[in-house]
Amino acid sequence: MSTPFLREMRWWDIAPVLDLEHELFPEDAWSPGMFWSELAHARGPQATRRYVVAQDPAEGRIVGYGGLAAAGGLGDVQTIAVARDQWGTGLGARLLTDLLQHATAFECDEVLLEVRVDNTRAQKLYERFGFEPIGFRRGYYQPGNVDALVMRLHVHDAQGTGNHG
Repeated sequence: MSTPFLREMRWWDIAPVLDLEHELFPEDAWSPGMFWSELAHARGPQATRRYVVAQDPAEGRIVGYGGLAAAGGLGDVQTIAVARDQWGTGLGARLLTDLLQHATAFECDEVLLEVRVDNTRAQKLYERFGFEPIGFRRGYYQPGNVDALVMRLHVHDAQGTGNHG
């Protein structure tokens, strides 16, 4: 298996990203319009978003993606996903590292995220990066009415720790 490379998400990635989105999140997948709207804010001098894809160099397929929104010193991990055949390879950590590097570039002091309460794999990844639980959003994921755990990272406290393995 070849190592996927990370690159900026572009409009032509929306269709393959949606395929992966529907495979991984069938009940609460994002719509094409949501991705288009996010990408509209991801380029140029006034950019407030970072969207990245992981592409398999051998097959050319998208095997992961992630997105960050930033405003007023606050970052928010909007989405992060890794194809099932890439679980356990460190790809999720690579995607999150990219997003957090951009949070620093956007001058974010804190980064928030929501994660399904039943997604312990993702919660453990975020904890390794220094995210701490700060609350819940009841019924956040619809239509399944699944709660979200809200987690926060103080960016300056996390820099230089390097303990993300």
